Amino acid sequence: MKLSGVELRRVRMPLVAPFRTSFGTQSERELLLVRAVTPAGEGWGECVTMAEPLYSSEYNDAAEHVLRNHLIPALLAADDVTAYKVTPLLAKFKGHRMAKGALEMAVLDAELRAHERSFAAELGSTRDSVACGVSVGIMDSIPQLLDVVGGYLDEGYVRIKLKIEPGWDVEPVRQVRERFGDDVLLQVDANTAYTLGDAPLLSKLDPFELLLIEQPLEEEDVLGHAELAKRIRTPICLDESIVSAKAAADAIKLGACQIVNIKPGRVGGYLEARRVHDVCAAHGVAVWCGGMIETGLGRAANVALASLPGFTLPGDTSASGRFYRTDITEPFVLDAGHLPVPTGPGLGVAPIPDLLDEVTTEKVWIGS
Repeated sequence: MKLSGVELRRVRMPLVAPFRTSFGTQSERELLLVRAVTPAGEGWGECVTMAEPLYSSEYNDAAEHVLRNHLIPALLAADDVTAYKVTPLLAKFKGHRMAKGALEMAVLDAELRAHERSFAAELGSTRDSVACGVSVGIMDSIPQLLDVVGGYLDEGYVRIKLKIEPGWDVEPVRQVRERFGDDVLLQVDANTAYTLGDAPLLSKLDPFELLLIEQPLEEEDVLGHAELAKRIRTPICLDESIVSAKAAADAIKLGACQIVNIKPGRVGGYLEARRVHDVCAAHGVAVWCGGMIETGLGRAANVALASLPGFTLPGDTSASGRFYRTDITEPFVLDAGHLPVPTGPGLGVAPIPDLLDEVTTEKVWIGS
C-alpha cells in the first residue's frame, strides 16, 4: 500500500463539565486527528496528546511538528506501507509514541477498510460488547462528588474511578463507600501524585476494598511501586509507567504491579497495545483499557481493544456523553452498562463532515 498523503487536523471540543485531575483541569479537549489517504481509500487516527506536557512529555504542538517533519515524510518515502511496517519504518526516530500511534492507527484503519475487516477482528476480539466504567474528576466538595457518582451509577456504569491527590483521597473514598456500599466496583487514580513516603497514608485506603490504586508514584519509579506493593494491601495498577510490552514485562517481574492499564497511544499504537495485553495474559495479570478523553474515533478503537479476552476489568471506555454533548462521529450510547463493539470495516465509525468542520481549528495536507 502506497500512501498518497496525510492530512493533520486540529480540533477543539468543549467538555460537558471541567475535568480535574492531580495534574490540572480541562474544560475543553484540543486534539490532533490524522487522516491517511491511499489509492484504495482513507483511514483515521487520533493523537491522544494534550495541549500541554502534563500527563506525559508529549503534547499537541510537538506531536504535529514531529509528524509533519519526520514521521509522515518517512512513510511517504516508503514504497510499501502497512500498519505492521509503521513501527519499523519509524524506529529511527526516538520517542513520540503518541504521534507514532496516531499515524499507525490511521494506516491500520485505511488498510482494514480496504479489506472489509474490522479493528476488533484484527486485534482478536472475543466479545460483542464491553463493560464500561467512568472516571470521576476531583471535585470542589464531597457532597458534589456524591451527587456526580450517584448520577453515573444511575446511568448504569458498572465501575467508578475516583481521581485522587494529597488532601483529596481517604475521606472522599470513605464517603463514597458509605453512601453507595461495598458492592460498587471502586478504584482510585493518583496520576503520579504521591511518593513512597506516603505509604502510611495510602495504606489507609486498604479497608475500602478497592479494585486498585492506579499510578500512585512517578512514572519512572518502578522500584518504588514494587516497594509500595509490599506496604499496602490495595492492588497497584500501573499506567504512565507502562510504555511498551517490555516495560510491562519488567514491571511484572519486579512485582511493581498486579494490574495494568493499557492506553494505546501511550504505548505507541494498537498493535503494541495488543502485545502488552498478551504479555500480561501470559503472566496472569489483569488489564483494562484506559481513556484519554477521545472522540468517537479513538473510542471505537478502544472498545475494540477492550473486547480482547485479557481485558477482565471494566475500562474507561465510557459513552460519548460522558465528556461531549456532541461527538464528531455517531455517539456511543451506554446500554445496561456496556458499549457495543463496532463491527464495520476499520474503526466501524467515521467523522460526520459537518460536525468535524464545526470543531476544526486548522488543517494541513502533507503529500508525496
